[in-house]
Amino acid sequence: MIVFLIYVAIFIASFFVVKFVARKTVTDFTSLKTVTFGDESAVTPNRIASILSVLTIFLLWAAFTGSSLVPRFLHAPGPFIGDATFTYTAEADGVAPDDATVTVRVFEVGTDVADPEVPPGEGWAKNDVDTVGAWRSGLVRVDRNDAYGRDAGHRVVAVNGQPIEPGGEVMTEFGRVGMSPKGTLNFEPAKGWQMEPIWLPPPEAVVARLGEIASDGYRDSTLWEHLGYSLFRVVVGFFFGALVGIPLGYAMGLSNWFRGWFDPIVEFMRPVPPLALIPLVIIWAGIGELGKIILLFLAALWIMAIAARAGVSGVAISKVHAAYSLGASKWQIMRHVIVPNSLPEIFTGARVAMGVCWGTVVAAELVAAEKGAGMMIMVASKFQLTDIVIMGIILIGIIGFGIDILMRFAEKALVPWKGRI
Repeated sequence: MIVFLIYVAIFIASFFVVKFVARKTVTDFTSLKTVTFGDESAVTPNRIASILSVLTIFLLWAAFTGSSLVPRFLHAPGPFIGDATFTYTAEADGVAPDDATVTVRVFEVGTDVADPEVPPGEGWAKNDVDTVGAWRSGLVRVDRNDAYGRDAGHRVVAVNGQPIEPGGEVMTEFGRVGMSPKGTLNFEPAKGWQMEPIWLPPPEAVVARLGEIASDGYRDSTLWEHLGYSLFRVVVGFFFGALVGIPLGYAMGLSNWFRGWFDPIVEFMRPVPPLALIPLVIIWAGIGELGKIILLFLAALWIMAIAARAGVSGVAISKVHAAYSLGASKWQIMRHVIVPNSLPEIFTGARVAMGVCWGTVVAAELVAAEKGAGMMIMVASKFQLTDIVIMGIILIGIIGFGIDILMRFAEKALVPWKGRI
């Protein structure tokens, strides 16, 4: 919640600062003229906003993980590390209550640490020492070295002067002191706002892991082999899905019979998530490459069929009539009118289908695969290697974005008339 609020605050502040600077530095006032509000074609990405957006995400990630890539003054409050102390008041049968101090040395997990040295004190309740890792908690058996143990009715009744009972807690400046139902104290150091590395490692840890896997590989395969297998499955599955789906969509858009025959099938399969088909595909085709390609084929098929059908349906009838009036045959109308006018819709569908296929192949590899980006994430998650999981997610996002960019370039090159006819 805190991260979200900070993100919103940065977004709002950046918006007004950039707008203010832009107005102060503008020299060509004709550039301020805009079309009517609501014209989507006039809206283009603000590159400054894009850069600030990426920097904001990186800074928040670095700040809430204590990254060394940003100055320390930008770090969110981290977990308490050092010697924490609190005083407990103990009672026992037949003796007056006594106080003792507990010193807990909080250390970074993974480092060696020695118990702090403190004098035992002069009362029957003796001072105690213990160690606990940051972001962890530990039981503190304060009765172990006291002159009167539990066999003499030993019980803790207060911490730092505040009454405590089984199931209760007392907040100190170093963290939380709770009491178990059996009366044992439990110390939990203050965690601060930073994320524990096991949940979210800093950016440099992810980059280091990327370099390690890029050079040494992972699970007997190089990083490029894992990504290459995933891309190969996507391309093959999409190719066959488009090879069948586009003609099917054209047939449905041009023939009442084909539309009536296939429309129930397409509309039934369209809302079914490809991931729901994984168990069935495994039963039919096994867990090998064929099963994954069939799954991707089905993921792309319905999208491409609907895109082609929508492209045909969107062709202006006036263009068809004009072609007929000039003596065009059905083949010429198909070649020069229907196909060119439907290609923009087909390319839009292709972009969507490639994105769905890329997400589907990762999920399919989570189920059963020896190589692939999804397999890396799945295996790493079992061993809580969060840096590999995040590395895989980032690579999947970058590759997916790259695929979309390539599809846009292909659309501009192959369909230059989009939006002009």
